[in-house]
Amino acid sequence: MTISVVIADDQEMVRTGFRMILESQPDIKVLADVVDGAAALSAVDRLRPDVLLLDIRMPKADGLEVTRRLAERPEDEHTPRIVIVTTFDLDAYVHAALHGGASGFLLKDASPAMLVEAVRAAAVGDALISPAITVRLLRELAPTAPGGARNPTEPLTDREQDVVRALARGRTNAEIAAELHVSLSTVKTHLANVQVKLDARNRVEIAAWAWESGLAASGTGGP
Repeated sequence: MTISVVIADDQEMVRTGFRMILESQPDIKVLADVVDGAAALSAVDRLRPDVLLLDIRMPKADGLEVTRRLAERPEDEHTPRIVIVTTFDLDAYVHAALHGGASGFLLKDASPAMLVEAVRAAAVGDALISPAITVRLLRELAPTAPGGARNPTEPLTDREQDVVRALARGRTNAEIAAELHVSLSTVKTHLANVQVKLDARNRVEIAAWAWESGLAASGTGGP
């Protein structure tokens, strides 16, 4: 399956760089790159991309405003997965983007491989946040005392708790597999089961739940 992408950023060099990185991948096609939020909304209607890459600070409508508008659309209107890619490492931006419906948040100094991974993750309904901000953000968003998190529909197994705890500390699936001495497919299976039990949309919500419930702070090991 080819993933279609629209890039929205007011800096031409950034748009060109992102296009080159993404178009080097056989499963990704860039449909257009645009210079502001209004053009991004127009491109979504016209081209119906799978994924929309958005800068935050743009003319006419910034990335957070575009994210909000798309999230408010009726179900019968096309809504792409959104990945915010910005220079500004501000928790308020991250919080607003994720709660507004974004599927990822990257800094512009992220590696090309991470940009590609974020697009692929968004396309299948998963989410990716720059490791530099993931753990810090989730810690700060969690309540000061456990107990405010929703209860899972079924208790998590011990192994599922191990996987979620590692996820909440910023580990990738591959790192979790190595840390717990299990296969990558086993990690994915555990996370899929946890996602159902928590009624979570993606791994970001799983990690947030881990901090809210106090699970992430339990056990041993650092971030």
